[in-house]
Amino acid sequence: MNHRPRKRFGQNFLHDPGIIQRIVQVIDPEPEDNLVEIGPGQGAITQLLLQKVRRMHAVELDRDLVGPLAALCAPLGELLIHNTDALKFDFTQLAEPGRPLRVVGNLPYNISTPLLFHLLDQSAQIQDMHFMLQKEVVERMAASHGSKTYGRLSVMLQARAQVTPLFNIGPGAFSPPPKVDSAFVRLQPWQSPPYQIDDWAIFSQTVSHAFSQRRKTLRNSLKMILSAADIEAAGIDPGTRVEQLSVMDFVTLANVAAAAPPTT
Repeated sequence: MNHRPRKRFGQNFLHDPGIIQRIVQVIDPEPEDNLVEIGPGQGAITQLLLQKVRRMHAVELDRDLVGPLAALCAPLGELLIHNTDALKFDFTQLAEPGRPLRVVGNLPYNISTPLLFHLLDQSAQIQDMHFMLQKEVVERMAASHGSKTYGRLSVMLQARAQVTPLFNIGPGAFSPPPKVDSAFVRLQPWQSPPYQIDDWAIFSQTVSHAFSQRRKTLRNSLKMILSAADIEAAGIDPGTRVEQLSVMDFVTLANVAAAAPPTT
């Protein structure tokens, strides 16, 4: 397929056969799977996946790729292409009774974080997600509390899904090669959530406030949401710095905030 990658779409096409095979092996698609690929591009992964499942969806923004991709994949099975912006797409419409979505994609770096949150908002219809992302982003997604890479993204994602980094991918596996390393990661939305979050809006607000002033202690960074007494009542030292809090600690604080009267 002769297509010049477009910078405005963040296109870096995967071409390394070894990496492509490894990705498909890790995804391990079964014939009954309800697969959807985000940004199939020139179909490097799509072709192998389609051979496994015989019918799948693809969401592709670049209309110039739609025709060639359809022609390339036609002999392999049924590829249902949705020519639209993944950030605005309702993925739940693709789910079927007893067939939740398995989502795959080489995500453009410039929209990766908002797209992850968009998908997790629809996670009730998603079995798992496998993505190629900037290595630095994957490290932040999977970071544990106490590490330098631990932040808002770590907490918000881990509260909703199990995050498992799988392997790294060098720039040479793509055309054109990006200026950063990539990584392949699996997200599995919690089927039985380990955290009982009473109010998601307040949870998000608590996490955002805390990390917006990460050098300050909780007493100061959360003063608009919780008093020092409220933090202590949650069993947490108000003098603690935010990066020391586990996801469970944030859930506890947010649930206290949801139940407490507003601070003055």
